Amino acid sequence: MAQTNAAAQAVANIYKTPELWQKITFTLVCLVIYRAGAHVTAPGIDVTAMMDFFASQGGGGLLGLYNLFVGGSLERATVLSLGIMPYISASIFMQIAGAVVPTIDKMNKDEEGRKKVTQWTRYLTVVLAMVQAYGFALFVAGLPNAVSRPGAWFTVQMMLFLTTGALFVMWLGEQITERGIGNGASLLIFFSIVQGFWPAIFQTFELFSTGAIPIFSLILLGVLMLAIVAAVVAVTVAARRIVIQIPQRTMGRGRQREASRNFIPLRITTAGVMPIIFAQSVIIVPGAIGQFSGNPRLQEMAELFNPMGPNPWVYFIVSAVLIILFTFFYTSIIFNPVDIAENLKKQGGFVPGVKPGAKTAEYIEQVIERITFPGALFLTAIALLPMLIMRWINVPFLFGGTSLLIVVGVALDTMSQMQQHLLLRKYDGFMKKGRVRFRGRAPATGM
Repeated sequence: MAQTNAAAQAVANIYKTPELWQKITFTLVCLVIYRAGAHVTAPGIDVTAMMDFFASQGGGGLLGLYNLFVGGSLERATVLSLGIMPYISASIFMQIAGAVVPTIDKMNKDEEGRKKVTQWTRYLTVVLAMVQAYGFALFVAGLPNAVSRPGAWFTVQMMLFLTTGALFVMWLGEQITERGIGNGASLLIFFSIVQGFWPAIFQTFELFSTGAIPIFSLILLGVLMLAIVAAVVAVTVAARRIVIQIPQRTMGRGRQREASRNFIPLRITTAGVMPIIFAQSVIIVPGAIGQFSGNPRLQEMAELFNPMGPNPWVYFIVSAVLIILFTFFYTSIIFNPVDIAENLKKQGGFVPGVKPGAKTAEYIEQVIERITFPGALFLTAIALLPMLIMRWINVPFLFGGTSLLIVVGVALDTMSQMQQHLLLRKYDGFMKKGRVRFRGRAPATGM
């Protein structure tokens, strides 16, 4: 009962905060538009033939994984079939370029430079979307009875529709990030995955009723999902706290303020869910292009990265390496120990036993490196181990730790942003009350 009242009070607080309520409403409207567009079929394609092909694949493979991240748009051959993946791939490329090219790294440190890098990312998204759209057109044209009139005009038409759809999704994600709540690209993937939960659950129980999935496998699947959710929540909120101390300062009339002890919380998974998304996009996009192309050699190479194929070890090894590398890479981008040490020094604070300045930065960097590696191993295990277990229990669809990790991670990040808005609103109310009381008080005479 107490938990229900607390939840109701939290919803009431959100509704009473106009700025946060507007952000949530805007985000929901954008997500509804995204899902509506994911049911608009591209012209000239027989949807039944496409869905029959994906049904024959059992929902697995690289195309099945891509289809999961775009909410089933790929198998329905909609205008949003490419989803947000071209934009994410372009963002990965530009972030890597920023770490390698000093000019781009310098541009990322000022507002005008970041705007230019963002514009380059958009241009690269157009190029990647056109390449993927071209491959998708060739792939669909090669399926039996999928295209009524294949040819050059159909290819150009598909490139136009799918590229426009990818740019629309990119714009929608940017609007959510700027005017809504949460990260737009992550929320679009989150929404795409969540909408496929209920069909997957119903399909599982249908297979259980026919005896295709034994009771032991069903129980193991449920326990595995609950364990993943619990582990993700526990590790996501876990943090290594570095003690910092603010020295004593002399106040007026000889009074002194006691030294305050605070903490710098360093999360074990500072990069959050982004390394998983980055690693999957790096594997999915080239593999999907290989399957789209119709080239037998490229298709054979793409099959090596098929997590549901006869030999999935290449996929698992490459995924593990990419997740670990992207965890360190993304952490280094979003967390700068030098800036933290400089800000701490300006405030007169210090880490007990560590010299301010460069030594503090080195100490924080060492702590980050020590906690990032186990965090990377955790992300790798959560993303890949459930997939191995599901191959063993023969689940007929691709639904593993990666999906749950993304859903839980994005949900926690979004809730954290909502809590920050509520907290800022609360502090703002306190400050307004304090100003009113101060104005209503008689001025001190000093006597």
